Amino acid sequence: MKIIITGATGLIGRTLCEKLISRGDGITVFSRNVEEAKKNLPQVNNFVEWDYKNPDKWNNEIKGKDAVIHLAGANLFGKRWNDDYKSKILESRQISTRNIVNAIINAKTKPSTLICSSAVGIYGERGDELLTEDSSTGNDFLAQVCKTWEDEAAKVESAGVRRVSIRTGIVLSKNDGALKQMLLPFKFFVGGPLGNGKQWFPWIHIDDLIDSCIFSLDNPNVNGAVNGVSPNPVTMNEFAKVLGKALHRPSFFKVPVFALKIAVGEFAESILASIRAVPEKLIRNNFKFKFEGLNVALKDLLKL
Repeated sequence: MKIIITGATGLIGRTLCEKLISRGDGITVFSRNVEEAKKNLPQVNNFVEWDYKNPDKWNNEIKGKDAVIHLAGANLFGKRWNDDYKSKILESRQISTRNIVNAIINAKTKPSTLICSSAVGIYGERGDELLTEDSSTGNDFLAQVCKTWEDEAAKVESAGVRRVSIRTGIVLSKNDGALKQMLLPFKFFVGGPLGNGKQWFPWIHIDDLIDSCIFSLDNPNVNGAVNGVSPNPVTMNEFAKVLGKALHRPSFFKVPVFALKIAVGEFAESILASIRAVPEKLIRNNFKFKFEGLNVALKDLLKL
């Protein structure tokens, strides 16, 4: 397949590029910084300078491609949330997706599929409620960002293009992301859950997330929202306990809510949200997870 990928230098994008190239797909990376992207993605041959606000410079590249995978968006962890950065978080997703969708709609030879990133944050704080792709969405800032993001992506369907919005959970990877941040306090024997620990933690192994993206790309029966999470969510207390046991470290040093709010501000509410999401659509379409259980996933990632 001929595939365009945005956000290719991020954790998910890098891994996805490697997997797609390894199976013989041709990848074109849209990047704001082509030279930097070339350093991070030496296996990719085709790069296009991408300013999402100026589609006239890149929209012709859409023609003749089989699919577009849109992962780009301002890093939620990039800065402390204030009005300016929250606007950047929203704009980087809304406008970029809108312009990509318009380019697809206007292309003479359209891609058949748009895979667009989203997040389980769309559900907001939900306690113990079991959340499938058909569940209602939340009302906090991150939920509204994700809802806007998906609404923009869904407009491509008016042109007969299949759209998949993958609602990514907490991605566990040995190279980067949440797990890497969590390991440090455990190594110093002060690890433990965030907040009261009762909130649900919608995790997924990086390999399963990448495979679910490719599965969604290849399977025409998959469309709309897809929960990119493990079929076995755990509470934060359970996650800390399993991680501590795997590392042979204590796991009872809880990070209090007030400390987290001091550290990251408003984003703490999203970090602490209880989201018991399950991948109903992937299961219904017979996707096979390699790492259904947290124990097996951590053993693989930590090579224990």
